[in-house]
Amino acid sequence: MDVALQTAVRRSRLRSLPPVVLDELFAGAVRARVAAGAVTHSEGDRAPHVELVVTGLVRVFVRSPEGRTVTVRYCRPGALLGVMSLYSDHFTMPASTQALVDSSVLRMRPERAGALAARDGRMTQAWAEELSDRAAGFLREIAGYAFTTVRQRVARHVLDLAAANIGADRGQLVARVSQQALADAVGTAREVVVRSLRDLREAGVVSTERDRVIVLDPVRLAQEHDENPGQSGT
Repeated sequence: MDVALQTAVRRSRLRSLPPVVLDELFAGAVRARVAAGAVTHSEGDRAPHVELVVTGLVRVFVRSPEGRTVTVRYCRPGALLGVMSLYSDHFTMPASTQALVDSSVLRMRPERAGALAARDGRMTQAWAEELSDRAAGFLREIAGYAFTTVRQRVARHVLDLAAANIGADRGQLVARVSQQALADAVGTAREVVVRSLRDLREAGVVSTERDRVIVLDPVRLAQEHDENPGQSGT
């Protein structure tokens, strides 16, 4: 295991597994590079999958019939994807996944992951903990829309807009939005948004131009939204 994979495992629910179990789980796994903007799984897909985010930033999002997207989870290194597909009859992806920056994931063999859990209680416990985290995380996400600070809402909305525009600005993540439109979207005054953007700019997370917010560090911007008592860190 290289350093990036070791770090991702330590941040994940796989961290409690002994090396012998990890070796068996990772047998036949493929380390895949995912280009910024690539959608790796689409809403409605039926194939089971289990993946570990090793580097980069991946978002899980849903799309409305009108084409509007809403991000339901940002996945940093250590995040596990697709575990529910191991235990859901007639599984159908309820959302899509997309890399926001160049990323890499470890794609495990779902049949191996399921069989290992069936005979090893340690693996079963790890998957149960991950599923519990996801259920709690989605509940926190709902509460977060009501209780996050303006700065956190600004960070989330900027990331969502930039994700919708991915690939259109020569490799940059750019949210094309005016300060007033951003204020309207997050439910506050323009002056408050100006202060939030200034704070993010001084932290080196974004830069701003007229009607544009350029995301310099998407991982830290995602953390801005997560750093709240009611939010999950993964």
